[in-house]
Amino acid sequence: SFCKACLEQHWGQKGSQECPVCRRRSSKDSPPLSLVLKNLCESFLKDRSQRPPAGSAALCSLHREALKLFCLEDEEPVCWVCQTSINHENHKLCPLQEAAPKYKEELKTALEPLQEQLEVLKNMKATCDETANHIKTQAQQTERQIKEEVEKLHQFL
Repeated sequence: SFCKACLEQHWGQKGSQECPVCRRRSSKDSPPLSLVLKNLCESFLKDRSQRPPAGSAALCSLHREALKLFCLEDEEPVCWVCQTSINHENHKLCPLQEAAPKYKEELKTALEPLQEQLEVLKNMKATCDETANHIKTQAQQTERQIKEEVEKLHQFL
């Protein structure tokens, strides 16, 4: 998917409405909408607007109370009202500050291979970009040489 501005810029530079990837021409005057991208953006904005501002205490979605406890069975933060509810009856609870370091460490451990994989993918992308630029340069040189040869033949005849 491409953003609308980038696609319109590409169309303007090319002088035709063709896909930057597959080079097929589009019969539409405006770029098609990517519903997946649109839905993802809307979901992100909705999620972000519902999240409390950074630095403020998170609130329980049911009771609007501060989340200060952690249910070890359900592995989720709970407020003091949830603690006494039937959903967490006889569950082991601990202060949120005590449970956080353990889960933070688990997240760090899970994040490390992902960061390594990201680096590998970044390197692969850089290599592909270099190859694409090299191919483009070669194609331009070949095109120039062909034009020169055609011009020479034309002058010869």
